[in-house]
Amino acid sequence: MAKNLRLKIPPSDTLVVNDINSVATRRLVDEFRIANPVAGTLDEGMGIEIAKSPREVAERSHVKAVFQGILESHPLPNTSNQSRIFIDCSTIDPASSIEVANDVHSAGAGVFVDAPVSGGVVGAKAGTLTFMLGAPASLLERIEPILSLMGRKVLHCGGQGAGLSGKLANNYLLAVSNIATAEAMNLGMKLGLDPKVLAGLINASSGKCWSSEINNPVPGVSESAPASRGYSGGFGVSLMKKDLKLAISAAEMAGAKLELHERARLVYEALETDANCRGLDFSVVYRYLGGKE
Repeated sequence: MAKNLRLKIPPSDTLVVNDINSVATRRLVDEFRIANPVAGTLDEGMGIEIAKSPREVAERSHVKAVFQGILESHPLPNTSNQSRIFIDCSTIDPASSIEVANDVHSAGAGVFVDAPVSGGVVGAKAGTLTFMLGAPASLLERIEPILSLMGRKVLHCGGQGAGLSGKLANNYLLAVSNIATAEAMNLGMKLGLDPKVLAGLINASSGKCWSSEINNPVPGVSESAPASRGYSGGFGVSLMKKDLKLAISAAEMAGAKLELHERARLVYEALETDANCRGLDFSVVYRYLGGKE
């Protein structure tokens, strides 16, 4: 996301970044230094600067994806002509997001909105992410152009917290459909069907879904899917386990009945402890089921 943002904003602008993973920020800077060998020293001349803290990012920016840590030490007064906007693209529970939004508002620091993403590592690299935005409608004209620098679609879901609610509902469905797709593919192949023929049938019929068409769990069916490269890359098992847990918690708070969550949760927990599955794309559930590779 940061790479696409740097590539699309004006060359004269400076991208200020901070991450708890210092290796990731250095890798970003190194990549642009390699691409621009005459640009200068490691942290200069490429339009990227590494901030020492999230607070420094916020102090030097009008609109950045920052976290609650900016308010931990001192209040951050809003000194700009327009309200500072904090855009949080992480996936957390809606209640925590609303709490942070209230803290930011109470501190007079600006407005906090949620914009979780869909599209995974592949979408982030390609700049094709979908942002699910929870923000006042009055801010759309300011927020949408910024998110469009890193993705392809911005879906306004409602007020603050609505983006996260939509993301968790979507990922609950994805968690379940991924398991069902792997089971269906394994079933059909055990009955003697060719995997590509079976996938083509499903994708031309009522069983079609993202897991069957784009992220098919059987190696070789979709050359661009993680399954075709040893399940590397993509959306990790641990991330899906986390999102599923958040969706279950949100359902409990909302009083929404879920019938399939318990079995799905157990499956992803098993994947994370399986030496042949942990750390890989969540479609590796096909391998866990004993599917032919």
